[in-house]
Amino acid sequence: MPNLQNTPASKRSTQDFVPVREVRDGVVVLKDGSLRAVLLASSLNFALKSEDEQTAFISQFQSFLNSLDFSVQIFVQSRMLDIRPYVATLEVAYKEQLDDLMRIQIREYIEFIKSFTEAANIMTKNFFVVVPYSSGAAIGGKGPSFLPWNRQKKSSAEANQAFGEQVTQLEQRISVVQQGLVRTGVRTVQLGTEEAIELLYKMFNPGEEGKPMTLEQSAVNS
Repeated sequence: MPNLQNTPASKRSTQDFVPVREVRDGVVVLKDGSLRAVLLASSLNFALKSEDEQTAFISQFQSFLNSLDFSVQIFVQSRMLDIRPYVATLEVAYKEQLDDLMRIQIREYIEFIKSFTEAANIMTKNFFVVVPYSSGAAIGGKGPSFLPWNRQKKSSAEANQAFGEQVTQLEQRISVVQQGLVRTGVRTVQLGTEEAIELLYKMFNPGEEGKPMTLEQSAVNS
């Protein structure tokens, strides 16, 4: 691995600045050997709840945080709502509609949607909880034996076994987080490999637009 400290920033690859080594079985493996699981969490409208409900939620969330013996990261992703897939669906309905009056109404609705979204900044928000796990082998920047750069020292079976043991420890933490959050009324689902890669891509390519992620979509694809 090249010495990045002596490499001019202009000559470094973009991947040199990304801390992710790989995404495997829905688990994000960082370059230091630690693991991350990403949970997509549902939202709730706190302002619309009664004062008693708000107090109960705060109490439950406080109990959840106090029950953890490891750190978690709460990440909120805000993006402009991409209305293009919806407009494309309306365009198909417009072409297939035979009734002239309905065609006029669909066309007017399409134009209204376009003008409304152009005039107002409509945002979509996704809420994530990142659950970490780091074994003792990852301390000091030395990755555990299942990582690609250490696999020559062990057989494929041994590497897979080591990875499975790490994932088992991570899954125990995931279960603790999910059980704690469900008591507050927040549902979660772990992102699969494709969803985790998509999330990382959007984080490092904020100019790209795409469809918002849903709990149902992640549950089906994971």
